[in-house]
Amino acid sequence: MRYDARGKRGFTGLQKCVAAIKLMAMGESPDSVDDYMRMSERTARENLYLLARGVVETFSDQYLRKPSLHDMQQLSAAREERHGFPGMLGSIDCTHWKWRNCLVAWKGQVVGSNNDVNVLDQSLIFDDLLSGKAPDAPFTVNGNEYKFGYYLRDGIHPQYSTFVKAFRHPIDPRDKYFKRRQEGVRKDVERAFGVLKSKWHIVEHAARPYELDTL
Repeated sequence: MRYDARGKRGFTGLQKCVAAIKLMAMGESPDSVDDYMRMSERTARENLYLLARGVVETFSDQYLRKPSLHDMQQLSAAREERHGFPGMLGSIDCTHWKWRNCLVAWKGQVVGSNNDVNVLDQSLIFDDLLSGKAPDAPFTVNGNEYKFGYYLRDGIHPQYSTFVKAFRHPIDPRDKYFKRRQEGVRKDVERAFGVLKSKWHIVEHAARPYELDTL
């Protein structure tokens, strides 16, 4: 909280946080805060960026890092206990956030498609699994031992060994059961993104920043 050249006191830290969270929760443009808090568009936008940057700097070491071997083993054990899939690291699904101000020269080159930004982005673990550099997380299925974990996907993605897809047209009862369980697990991830968009409407609307680093 500072004083300007007129000696007028500025907004408190709590007011700035409220403005930033309001923009994220409502998905409104920064100039909408002027009617509610008498805060300028520039101040509201800067508060939003500062809050987001502060969250990243505070929690990145714990939540935005590459999982260790111990983390992968814990993930695999939790997935097996809850869903019955040994060795599964998770279910990869994604949602796209449209970038309204994407540069024409960058169209199709940004992660995602056209002028969209993939919210999930590419997992560092997934990249290591494709290149065979991931830590060994062995598991056994039907008497066969496997070295690396895997992810559940739907049928439209490439045929990678790290993907386990459901049967397209199952006939055997076991295949039908597997398809039902596999699709049920993937629904959990889709619901998670649904909750994300319902709580933070900023993801439902086109992203307004001009710089990719800000996004």
